[in-house]
Amino acid sequence: MPRTRNGAVELEYEAFGEGRPETILLVNGLGSQMTRWPEAFCQALAARGYQVVRYDNRDTGLSSWPKDAYSLADMARDGMAILDDLGVERAHIAGVSMGGMIVQRMAIDHPGRVLSMTSIMSAPGAPGTLSSTPEAMAVLNDPPPDPKADFEAFLDNAVRNAVTIGSPGYPWPEGALRERAAAEHSRAFNPPGVARQRAAIMADGDRTPGLAGLAIPVVVLHGTDDPLVQPVGGEATAAAVPGAELRMIPGMGHDLPPALYDIFVDAICAAASRAKTTA
Repeated sequence: MPRTRNGAVELEYEAFGEGRPETILLVNGLGSQMTRWPEAFCQALAARGYQVVRYDNRDTGLSSWPKDAYSLADMARDGMAILDDLGVERAHIAGVSMGGMIVQRMAIDHPGRVLSMTSIMSAPGAPGTLSSTPEAMAVLNDPPPDPKADFEAFLDNAVRNAVTIGSPGYPWPEGALRERAAAEHSRAFNPPGVARQRAAIMADGDRTPGLAGLAIPVVVLHGTDDPLVQPVGGEATAAAVPGAELRMIPGMGHDLPPALYDIFVDAICAAASRAKTTA
């Protein structure tokens, strides 16, 4: 797969539908690899006529694992470096969870590079907008079993965590979550990176003032049953952006199961289509 650099950081990425006139850049959440945008999902988005790009955030997957602290602004510049490598001047951007925060930062810091934004299961960082249930917070705070000591226990824990924060109205196929956890561990496993990414989230603070200055089409997608970033996060994001559309999905939690592919694709393409209308 292609790689590029933002300073000392190397970034692994993959493109689908190469050469299409418009590009959608997909940005991942906390500690999750680009494979959390599954190939089938990327192909479904590409079938709408776009070049679709997914990548590993720094400290995740096959991208660099820096030892020093960094910011969400640094992570936003990572995405810009990938667009530069592809020769893309302006793109539609979509992010989930922490990825939603990164695309918000992209739109604020690099307005000339962004055609539209879709912020999914995310929040603007204002006080009270990142609230979680105790069970969901435990998913972030409780360390997993050591996979070297007991790989099956590690997988069991990964499945439990995914179900805890996942979509009660859109369950995964039998065995799919366990298979995903095993594949992700095989590809890359970097627990210290999660702590550095969490620090970057907290240091970025409240993006509400910056979001108020956006002048692009924005769709905010959020689940009514999200226990990790509760609905107030999506509501606050949409309220912060002039003209943003808020789509609240009953039964959706904090994940992207196959049954939600069409809902995610429709949201991203709705924002992109409005960019054409307003151009």
